[in-house]
Formats: sequence, C-alpha cells, structure tokens
Amino acid sequence: MHEAADDMRWADRALASVWERVRVTADQVGPRFPLYAEPGTGVWKSTSKGSWTGGFWAGLLWLRALASGAPRDRSAAAECTGRLAHWLDQDTATRGLIFWYGTALAAGPGGSGAAAQLREQAARACLAGYDPERGLVPWGAAFGGPRMLARADAVPGLVPLLAGWSDAGRAAAYGHLTRQLELSLAEHPPRPAWAAAKDGSWTACPEPAPGWSRTVPWLLLGLADGVHWLGAGGLWAAAEQLAAPRLVAGVPLVPDAQDGNAQGGNAPPAGNARQTGNARLHGHDAGPLDTSAAAIEAVALLKLAALTRAAGIGRTGEAVGTADGADAPTRRARRILYRLCSRHLTAGGALTAGCYDAGRGLAPRHELIWGDFFLAFGLAILTGLTEPFTT
Repeated sequence: MHEAADDMRWADRALASVWERVRVTADQVGPRFPLYAEPGTGVWKSTSKGSWTGGFWAGLLWLRALASGAPRDRSAAAECTGRLAHWLDQDTATRGLIFWYGTALAAGPGGSGAAAQLREQAARACLAGYDPERGLVPWGAAFGGPRMLARADAVPGLVPLLAGWSDAGRAAAYGHLTRQLELSLAEHPPRPAWAAAKDGSWTACPEPAPGWSRTVPWLLLGLADGVHWLGAGGLWAAAEQLAAPRLVAGVPLVPDAQDGNAQGGNAPPAGNARQTGNARLHGHDAGPLDTSAAAIEAVALLKLAALTRAAGIGRTGEAVGTADGADAPTRRARRILYRLCSRHLTAGGALTAGCYDAGRGLAPRHELIWGDFFLAFGLAILTGLTEPFTT
C-alpha cells in the first residue's frame, strides 16, 4: 500500500470522482445544503439554511470552481456563499466553521470581494460574541441546549476567522484556542465538551463523550491554524502532545466513531494499544467507523507538516527530513487519504462510512458533507491544486 500511496495518480483520479459527486449533489439539492447521504442510494438529507455544515458545501463548490476554472462553477459557488449570510446574527460558535470554510477559498484564490466582505462581517460578529471572563466564544444557543459550553468543534474555523481580522481578533482567537486546550487536555483522552458554572468553574460534559472520533482531529486542525495565524506561543507543545500518539505504528488510519475503551480521567494511556482507539485491534465488537474524522486529521497533519518545513525543525528539534520532522505527518496524511480513497470512496465520488452521531444512531455509516470537503481539500493539497493554509 505504501508504494501505491506514493504514486499520486490515485489522488488525481479520486479528485475527478469527487468533482462528479459534487455535480450530482448540486443537481439533487438545488438551493438547499447537503448534510448527509444514505450509503446505498446516495440521496442527501438537506437543509434550507445549511446548519453548522453549510460552509463545507460552499467550500467544496469553490474547490471545484478553482479546479475547473468554469464560470458556471464559480457562479454556483458564489451564490452558495452568499446564502450563508443568514448565520451572521445567530448565536453559535460554529459560525467559525460556517464562515471560514465558506469564504476562505472564495475571498483568497477565488478573489471574491463579496466573500471577503462577508468574512469580515462574520469576524466582527464572532468577536462581539467573545466572553473575556470565560476566555472564549461560547457554544451558543442557536441549536438548543446549554449556551455556555466550550467544545472542541468550536475551535477550527473560528481561530483563523478571528485571527485574520484585527489585533483584538487575534487576542480572542488565542484566548479561545488556549481555553479549549486547557480544558480538553486536562483529561486523557481529551474531553471534547465542558460546561461553565456560575462560579467560574468548568464541569465536564457527558456528550460528546471522551473517545469521540473528531475530538483530536478538530483540536489538531485548530492548533495548526493557530500556529500559522498566531505564531507558536507555546502552541507547538500542545500540537506535539496531540500529534505524537497518532504517528506511532499501529494507530488506525480510520478511527471508530466512538472508542468504547475510552474513559475520561487524568491517567495517561497504559501503552500504544490504549492510544489506538480502535476496538477492532482488541477483538471487541466494533461500532461504526468515522471517515470524516480521518479526513480532518489528514488535513491537520498536512498543515502541521507545512509549518514544520517552514520552521526548519522536526517535532523534537531535528532537521526536517528526519523521522521526527515533516515527513512523519505527511506520510500518515497520505496513508489516510489513500485508505479513504481505496476503501471508502465510491466510483461516483462519495466518501462513505462517516458517522454523524454514534450515540444517537444518527447517520452512522453515511456520506457526510464535511467528510467530502476535507477529503477533497486534502487531495487538493497533495496534488498541488491549493496550499495548506488557503482555508
């Protein structure tokens, strides 16, 4: 598999199939936003406003437009990005995901002035929502439930959105990122969600539970963007803490949606078997996989590798090119993407075996729009279509 993964023709073929899937999806959903699709039929569950995932559909359309150069593709992408404006005044930290991934490619290589303006408005709105006492932008009440939460999935997108706006935005981005790291890394495995109490303390939330497949990928992605936009400032150590266990032998390329062995607490793992987070390695009954988590991790690792090369150092200070330098995360990212494309990507370009919410049994083995986006973005980086920090 390593030789096949090094022959990049597979990535070009995979991207071509993804663009075909984007075409089919666009025809199917029309002016709505795709959320998840049935694995057998490919029929999408869609939303009128996009929910927290709308930016990924807009970003995927922009990736296609940049790849094709076709005016009609650019027009479709621009129209979709414009429809995200509904979320400007909604009380949710997922505005980072919505507006960063929905505007970054548009306002950057796409050269869209309208997208740049929307991104500025979104950054202003998120900055206005920053709580200096808590040191973060709260999860918010837009989707129901407690408002004053700190969640790992509120980190990516929000960090670059805030950091790229102003000095105040950079300070808020740093505060938000470090607050989440302080909370999540207080336990092993990292706990994704915490609730603020009135006395200023934080209480661990039971959902999402420790061992959630997307906790570490979301945090790694936010950290990579944090180092890029904010400077190292102690963030490298946290990045190493999260990335190092992923780079050892035996760690699954595609994780279980929920690690049934994980228990929240302060104890470190007993060994590599505990770090792998995949019941299949221990003879246990396995639940669903989560290919979307793997795709997110691959993009995060490619970004960290780019940062390592730019800094001229390895994880432990060695020169780039050693086993501990940029080669290790790049190698794992390529292996992840190859595994996704060779085992989970249909001929029609759908990334299957993603899990929306294992606990609720919601879309447990489905195509997920954010999985499609991060797979396409990772492949775009590998093939040179785009740079790691264009989004």
